[in-house]
Amino acid sequence: MAYVNSTRSAQVSFYDRFAAVVKVVSDLVERRRVYNRTLFELNNLSDRDLSDLGLSRATIAEVAREAAYTA
Repeated sequence: MAYVNSTRSAQVSFYDRFAAVVKVVSDLVERRRVYNRTLFELNNLSDRDLSDLGLSRATIAEVAREAAYTA
């Protein structure tokens, strides 16, 4: 008995690969913008405002990182 297995591989064009790279880079840039904006805004708050939010100056970078890089 003969058995034939035929699979077709998808052709990925240069444009598709380039578009994927552009998307990854643009996502990274946007995440960095969110991080920088959050960092800037929290750094400009007074110690009292930060305290009202339950934050300290030592945790600002961590909060900004969470805002930008967690899903």
